[in-house]
Formats: sequence, structure tokens, C-alpha cells
Amino acid sequence: MSYSLEQLKRSGVPKLLDGVSDRNGWETKREDIRNRWLACIGGLPEPVPLRYDVLSETDEERHTRIHLRYDTVYGDTVTAFLLMPKERLRDANGKTPAVMALHQTAPEGKAEIATAGGKPNRRYAYELANRGYVVLAPDTIAAGERVYEGASPFQTAPFYERYPAWTAVAKMIADHRQGVDLLVSLDEVAADRIGAIGHSLGGYNAFFLAGIDERIRAVVSSCGFATFAGDPNPNRWGRRDWFSHIPAISDALENGSVPFEWHEIAALAAPTPFFNWSGQADAIFPHAGPIIEAMRDLHGLYDWLGVPERMLSVDGTCGHDFPGPIRAAAYEFLDAWLGEA
Repeated sequence: MSYSLEQLKRSGVPKLLDGVSDRNGWETKREDIRNRWLACIGGLPEPVPLRYDVLSETDEERHTRIHLRYDTVYGDTVTAFLLMPKERLRDANGKTPAVMALHQTAPEGKAEIATAGGKPNRRYAYELANRGYVVLAPDTIAAGERVYEGASPFQTAPFYERYPAWTAVAKMIADHRQGVDLLVSLDEVAADRIGAIGHSLGGYNAFFLAGIDERIRAVVSSCGFATFAGDPNPNRWGRRDWFSHIPAISDALENGSVPFEWHEIAALAAPTPFFNWSGQADAIFPHAGPIIEAMRDLHGLYDWLGVPERMLSVDGTCGHDFPGPIRAAAYEFLDAWLGEA
């Protein structure tokens, strides 16, 4: 199944519940979406056994920042900061909720969100640790300490030279799934209360991860959701000179089609609690109308599943940012769904 761009321009985003009459019908459709998604991104290998090395520790006022490196698929490793709060949120068993904090397109990678020196409105890993969460903030491929030798940040050409049939998107999902393995292994962590949060690149990585890994129990995406419908640059998701997400998107676009619409991919996480923030003046994703339409349709799915309270989409007049009031609302959302035993 695919959609023509002309069809999306004419009719808007496809309805998630079209052709669905009951829960079994939705599960069948969801499995079809998942299979199309995995085929498009090149599939996901089985996780590798957990192994990590602690490289250093830094004492902050309200948490300890542990610099580590953990194993991931195909012999690779991921550099990350693990933030351990000094005053933890605790359940009746003394366990603490944890969050995978995924960074935006910043050359500094994890440091942008997990240190006091990060850009204002981007330090969500740092802030959540100070709030009492255990937080893991990994570098994505081509960022932070994982920039390919001889390449600039977010240049994925070396990745595709090694894995021409795979995708950067699948690589990021696989790496982040290994991060969840690390979190659930920690004695301090409540393995049944792990969330994911991110802005921009990190925002869509958060719901990509939740759609694959059911251990993610709440998602926050800031300026990370877009649609093909109305997008003036749909090849942002395809083959490019710098960060190429899914090369097959470019092949489909040459025929005037796309293999899915993005709210279908977000729907793979349903009924996981999902908080979405979009800016109407976002210069990166400037097509606010279709984005809002897709979020409305996604909420309709949550409502049909009987859990409308688990999905909250907020849009405002600002641009591609994660402003303080929105972060405060997002943190309260995480508190509501992860903070109680």
C-alpha cells in the first residue's frame, strides 16, 4: 500500500480507522503498518547482550553524570550520559522511573540536552534528572562522540557505505533499544515505568522507539512530528547529501508516492501515553495545518481505543523550539504516567 502525493494534497491525511470495524481489525491494520515500516527502514536486527563501560563520573549539584559506552548491534558502541539523581522519585519498592532522552540535530549530541552548558530550552535530560528521574542520554550516529572519522556531524555517507541496504532510522531505533536494555538492568530503575522524550530529531526518534519497544510507557515529542501531506520538502526524509534518513523515500517520491503517512508510524505506539508539541511558526516543519489534522486523527484512535486521556497534542504560535511552559506541561505528563507505582 502507498499514497500518492497528489492524493494527500487533495484529500489530506488518510484516516487511521478507515476500514476498521473492531479491535481485531485495528490490530490487523497496525501489523500491516508495522510490516511496511520495517520493510522501508530495512528491518531491525536482534539486540546484542548488554555490556557497557563507565568512562568517567561528574558530580553535579542534584545528580551525578556518568559518561559511559554501551554495546549495540553489528559490533558498534554508543556513547551516552547516564544521569543519576541524588534525590530520586521512588515507588513503594524504592524504584525510580527512567527516561530515554534523545537529542535534536545538534553537533554536540547528548551534551546539548544533558549538561548545564546546553542550549536554553534544550536541557530536558538535565532538568528531568534534577526532577528525580534516572535519565539516559545517548549520542545518535554522526553526532557527539559518534561523528564518523573524516566526516562532519550528521554526515551519514560512511554509514551507508558500510550498510547500503539498511537505514539511519533503523540504526537509531536499534541503538536506543539497547539503551532501554541498559536502563532496565539498573537496580534503581522501575523497569515498568520508562519513558522517552526528544526535540526535533529526538522527538521523532522517541515515538519511533515507542512504536517498536513496548517497554516505553510514555512518550514526549517536541517539534518532531510532520506529515508528507502539505510538506514542501518531503525528501527531507529521503536520500540527501548530509543526514539521509530512509533512502527508499526518495525512490518512492520519484514516482509521486510515499509508502505511509507519518501519523500511521506514530500510531504504532498506541495506546502508550503520547504528548506532542508543534509550533505553528515552525520553519523546519512549516505545514502546521496537516500536522494538526494528523494529530486530531491520532487522538481519534486513542479515543476509539477507550483511552483518550493518554494522548495530548498541543500547538502554539512559536517556532521550532521547546519553550519552558511546554516543557513544564510535558514533565507533568511524564509524572502522571510514570511517577506512580
